Amino acid sequence: MLSILLPIYNYNVTHLVTELRRQAEAEGVVYEICLLDDASSEEFQVSNRDLIRKTNIRYEELPQNIGRSAIRNRLVKMAKFDYLLFMDCDSGVLMPNYIRTYLEVLHPQRLLYGGRAYLPKPPSDPQYLLHWHYGRQREQKDFLERQKNPYHSFMTNNFLIPKSIFSSITFDESLRNYGHEDTLFGMELAKMNIEILHLNNPLLHLGLESASVFLAKTKMAVDNLAQLQQQGKRVETRLSQTYTQLIRWKLLPGVAWGLKMLRPFLLKHLQRPQKVDLRYLDLYKMDLYIQAMHKAV
Repeated sequence: MLSILLPIYNYNVTHLVTELRRQAEAEGVVYEICLLDDASSEEFQVSNRDLIRKTNIRYEELPQNIGRSAIRNRLVKMAKFDYLLFMDCDSGVLMPNYIRTYLEVLHPQRLLYGGRAYLPKPPSDPQYLLHWHYGRQREQKDFLERQKNPYHSFMTNNFLIPKSIFSSITFDESLRNYGHEDTLFGMELAKMNIEILHLNNPLLHLGLESASVFLAKTKMAVDNLAQLQQQGKRVETRLSQTYTQLIRWKLLPGVAWGLKMLRPFLLKHLQRPQKVDLRYLDLYKMDLYIQAMHKAV
């Protein structure tokens, strides 16, 4: 009935899998947990291999990293059952009835999204504050708020989808690096008029990254967005919409020059411990997007 799909990259998933098994067994549901390692470091593979001995676990390791989209498509090929529950490996289960909440509203023509949460207390290491603030202010949303804009509020960290629907969309494997595979997937769902039901069933995002890593991934995501636009895949985000408006108002050259001058200041601020202002991150992303779009011309 239920295939729980978990792509792994450099993370110990033992605690997560143990809790998922406990809840699935308590519900008496027919299930499997498919674990696919995307060429992690040996230390993580060794720690996760012990899960092979558990019942209802399927574990495989890839010899080379294939990326966030391709590994999710590969997991679906591993899956035996008709309902697919995707989650990120750096997740923690918050709800004691996490599995049951999904089972109670299963429907063959509907996608379910549970949401994402961050710890309420900021990390003790200030290097992780940028990611934590971004998560709390931009990604953690109440399910009622998400339902108002269901396709734009969709993320790939915690969703359940019938296999029949997934097979008609799949993830775009041209996106090998981090960023916007969920945006593109949500856009395809909207085109097909697939219903998304948002639930109060979040997973805790545990894998906070340092400011330097977070900013590097931000650049990957912005580059992916520019790549999609150049391929003619019109992905509507606040960033791309603002860029279009700047062109329409003939302000792009001036804004591009101003952001270039501000670039060192923005980077310095965003990597500064303690003081985090996401407006500076928005300006930095616009600078990156303008650069990426100009390179592609």
